[in-house]
Amino acid sequence: MFLETTITERKHGWIEVICGSMFSGKTEELIRRLKRSQYAKQKIEIYKPNIDLRYHDVKVVSHQGNEIISTPVPSSSNILLLTSDADVIGIDEAQFFDEELPAVCCELANRGIRVIVAGLDLDFTGKPFGPMPQLMALAEYVSKLQAICMNCGNLAYVSHRTSKEEKLVILGETDSYEPLCRNCFNTKKLK
Repeated sequence: MFLETTITERKHGWIEVICGSMFSGKTEELIRRLKRSQYAKQKIEIYKPNIDLRYHDVKVVSHQGNEIISTPVPSSSNILLLTSDADVIGIDEAQFFDEELPAVCCELANRGIRVIVAGLDLDFTGKPFGPMPQLMALAEYVSKLQAICMNCGNLAYVSHRTSKEEKLVILGETDSYEPLCRNCFNTKKLK
């Protein structure tokens, strides 16, 4: 009897990754999932890297203007320190976090927490971005979203940087990036 009660009361955690290019709706989907959890009366916590101040200093905001309060943190280890008794944890702009983020997400999932992570899977050069490849490999669920190619209208897969800046991390929007399909991206790379 004791064993049955312990097994049925145990919470099951997992990791969900929402990835894709810029303008594919990653943050919008993250906010949607978190708000559904709130409606279900689950305790949620949301984190974002403290370098992402594009829309708001403490809110996660989608390009469409949907928003949810978050806690900006300087590193992924802070998430473990700040997490209390959450049922669901959301993490936005995961590509900007350090390489410890996959271990942090696994620790949270092992504690029985549903972890939802959103981020760019590829950088502006078309290479896997930060901790995202490892997170995608460790996740139970991966949703890859596509934007529309700004050049030809096909499904986009990469965020092409329109400026000549070479630094890996440049925060921007339509002024600095455009979603492109593979063919259009490869064509622009050759120019």
